[in-house]
Amino acid sequence: MPIRPQYKWLYPIDWPQLSAMIRFERAKGRCEECSRPHGREIRHLGDGRWWDEEGQTWRNGRGRPLPSLALIGDDVVVRTTKVVLATAHLDHDPTNNRRRNLKALCQRCHMIHDRDEHRRRRWLTLRMRKAIGDLFLGLYRS
Repeated sequence: MPIRPQYKWLYPIDWPQLSAMIRFERAKGRCEECSRPHGREIRHLGDGRWWDEEGQTWRNGRGRPLPSLALIGDDVVVRTTKVVLATAHLDHDPTNNRRRNLKALCQRCHMIHDRDEHRRRRWLTLRMRKAIGDLFLGLYRS
């Protein structure tokens, strides 16, 4: 994920090298949560289950092989997604760059990991917009 300009100063100068080391040396180019491979297009069902081409098996959202895939009905849609690994801060603090605080995650796992932080920021943004509206337009009517 690209770093927002307002947060760029929080990251160390060697962040690209540190991120690459976490993603490709430690994690060996796979998501550390679900084992999806970086840079490949994978087929998935949208609920976390995905087809592992190398292992010739379906895997769940945690990367474990599924013994059998019971498809429910003919309306199941198989989607294709290109996997891109990013280095995530487990404590959401970009200044804490200890290796045990960093994890290589695909887009799906990164969004799941950051879910609560995104909700908090969305709530804060909404409150700030309402405050600016109150400042210039008066109080909102219910």
